Amino acid sequence: MLTYLQAGPEKPGTHTIVLLHAFPLSAEMWKPQLYALGRAGFRVVAPNVFGVEGSEEKTGWNFTEYAHELAALMDSLGIEKATIAGLSMGGYQAFEFYRHYPGKTVSLVLCDTRAEADTPQAREQRLKFMESVEAYGAEEAIHRMVPNYFAAGTYNSRPELVEEASAIIRRQSSEVINAAMGAIMSRADSTTLLSSIRCPVLVLCGSEDRMTLPEISQDISVHIRGSRLIMLGGAGHISNMEKPDAFDRAILDFLHAVNHS
Repeated sequence: MLTYLQAGPEKPGTHTIVLLHAFPLSAEMWKPQLYALGRAGFRVVAPNVFGVEGSEEKTGWNFTEYAHELAALMDSLGIEKATIAGLSMGGYQAFEFYRHYPGKTVSLVLCDTRAEADTPQAREQRLKFMESVEAYGAEEAIHRMVPNYFAAGTYNSRPELVEEASAIIRRQSSEVINAAMGAIMSRADSTTLLSSIRCPVLVLCGSEDRMTLPEISQDISVHIRGSRLIMLGGAGHISNMEKPDAFDRAILDFLHAVNHS
């Protein structure tokens, strides 16, 4: 079973948005959106991946398995279909969910993510990451990930945001972190999926994202018919935490358009 955070009305027929978090964070990264989207009348569910914040711990899991677990969670909550929004690793999961459950997907929000599978060079780097995390624990993951999360100026201007992201990672074991990294490494290539997506799609990216460069998001949008692309000025990779007001406004505008289409 997956643990999750939830906000907004739970009555039948409410438009639900499922928020899928980045690596190696947790559903807590979505706290600004839980408040803003819930207050706007949407039901919001933000699950934790396997092993994070009390979710069932598994080794050797993959995104197909996680997509089925997400569908089961939705069923258990009485959610027939939802907008699926994912950031970075969560975007990989959103692609996989749509691949298996297009009928449960009202729309997609793809944030600071990519469609292609890992290159051999990327896989090699991920293996080195896992070896270091196994040796040194969550602090090694913080050291390697957090300096790439935000726009350059944010590290001096908002140290509390940097510490918030670090604290989320610090609560995880090396085994849980590496299991999620293994799922990232084994993900399917979704580039051929893009042209077959038929639901409404919003693509969001921080203009200063150094991990998934803006041109990667531009390429995703070009290949999804009718998708909308928004660049968030002054935001890095974890754009929802860094620029929550602009991020929330983009999603709310998109969701209102979906509801009135």
